[in-house]
Amino acid sequence: MERERGVEVAGRAQRGVSSWRGRERREAAGMLLPCAVRRPLLRCIILSAISLWIPAAARNKGTLLDSGRPFLFLGLAKIKKLSFPIWTSKASILFLLSLAFPLRSPAEPYAMRISCGARDDISTKPTNTLWYRDFGYTGGKFANATVPSFIEPPLKTLRYFPLSDGLQNCYKINNVPRGHYQVRLFFALIADPSFDSEPTFDISIDGTQIYSLKSGWSNIDEQSFVEAYVFVIDRSFTTCFHSTGHGDPSILSIEILQIDDNAYYFGPLWGKGTVLRTAKRMTCGSGKSAFDEDYGGNHWGGDRFWLGVSSFPDSGQPTSTEHNISQTSILPNFYPENLYQSAIVGDDDQPDLSFQMEVDPNKKYSVWFHLSEIDSKITGEGQRVFDILLNGDIAFENVDIIRKTGGSYAALVLNSTIEASGRTLTITFRTKPGSHAIINAIEGPLLQPTQWINSSEPWPADEIANTVGLTRILMAIYYLEEFQQTLEDGHFTGLASSNAGLCGIPGLPTCGPHLSVAVKIGIAFGALFALLLVVLCVLIWWKRRENILRARKIAAAREAPYAKARTQFGRDVQMTKHYRPHEARNNAESGSNLLS
Repeated sequence: MERERGVEVAGRAQRGVSSWRGRERREAAGMLLPCAVRRPLLRCIILSAISLWIPAAARNKGTLLDSGRPFLFLGLAKIKKLSFPIWTSKASILFLLSLAFPLRSPAEPYAMRISCGARDDISTKPTNTLWYRDFGYTGGKFANATVPSFIEPPLKTLRYFPLSDGLQNCYKINNVPRGHYQVRLFFALIADPSFDSEPTFDISIDGTQIYSLKSGWSNIDEQSFVEAYVFVIDRSFTTCFHSTGHGDPSILSIEILQIDDNAYYFGPLWGKGTVLRTAKRMTCGSGKSAFDEDYGGNHWGGDRFWLGVSSFPDSGQPTSTEHNISQTSILPNFYPENLYQSAIVGDDDQPDLSFQMEVDPNKKYSVWFHLSEIDSKITGEGQRVFDILLNGDIAFENVDIIRKTGGSYAALVLNSTIEASGRTLTITFRTKPGSHAIINAIEGPLLQPTQWINSSEPWPADEIANTVGLTRILMAIYYLEEFQQTLEDGHFTGLASSNAGLCGIPGLPTCGPHLSVAVKIGIAFGALFALLLVVLCVLIWWKRRENILRARKIAAAREAPYAKARTQFGRDVQMTKHYRPHEARNNAESGSNLLS
């Protein structure tokens, strides 16, 4: 029943989106056939048809389309005779073509929001966002939810997946149009004291593991959800949750929001073979966190969450403006204008800016910098020039916002990809003499190949259940070591110990294929010691065997004369028996007795 109802809701959601799109097509101005055609070849064919038809119509019929009907819309338009001739000038043709070919189809992007565990559709304030009732799940149970962060939607139910239920711990949403999507999953706590207060588990999307919840996530706002950018190519979306042995995975809501196909292009690695998982996204200067929806952003940019930061820990001060910002909300990422109306800027005491973000070692990150010159005192080129460094290496040199944008109050977006070698990524804005650095916003998505795991099947929960004790012990050791820090003069200098030898179970780092030199030397010494021990045992056995054989030979040599004498004595005794005449018989008598 629940699955049938889920399919019904999915179909209703799809029909709702389709009908909304159709209504927009009918009501929007200039809705000609080319507006709905996005393929260049078809556009060229339609352009040719229009250019040939207009002069012919003017010469032969003197007709024009009825203004109440779309021009050639889906081949159903009807040509009506009018009382005035058509204009055949080039300007008229260009005007018609400009109406026929807008920059984008006015249809809204696909959007699906699911309130996990809910039995009815829900609208949340203040934006009246519609959340569909729970559907698409393969198992689990619903329960009341405790929302740990202000970032999360104010929903009251969740769905959790007990280990005892086996492998059924996924959501599969069908009839999703092919395209590029922003996917966001919110987590919550079960409002029941008998459950573990904070579960930890892994999350995968379409077979790619994108995130592992860490201990303490419910106390950190940014860790109460995970966001990724994926391509849907088979009209279905699947996300699974894999328990690491501590608590049952609990999901508050799921968002699937279509974005531009070319959004967040960063280079050759970009495409359907790579998943972008948002590691950090913040807006600088305002100190107020917000979603794109709060900024009035274009829906084709998704609904990104921006963590508000007023200043960096050791540098910068906030600044803002109400001036309009140009070059915003444009293809392909559609960044909202409000994002560039506040910034963190250096001062005379500390003109440079520096920021650190926690990263996973040996992983690639694509960092996006949002810049706009919003200081009214900076009006010309060369007045603010700085370099942008990633972990000490120059990513962008001599950045002059006004020179790149052509003036003040214009948005500039820069992107660079880096492979993190440690657990910290340091971003530095190093100024030239007489300048102060400025930054409006920063994004740091993590690049993850889709071959992260081989299939979208969930982790074998029955095997995990058999090793829960070992898993908890290893996880406890891992997190205890992870939280140990070495402080020197009040500054963080790194972890007190490494966990290179602790890996290979869900929730912990994957074991690498290579061993360190120290480990190799240790293994060699161990193998040599074992070999020597085996050789020693063989020598001891062989020596003992030789001793036993030698002892036997000596004993045999000593006993030989005694044995010979005893044998001769017995023979003499037998030969010297007393002669008894009455017992003696000749051969004939003996023979007759035997014959008788």
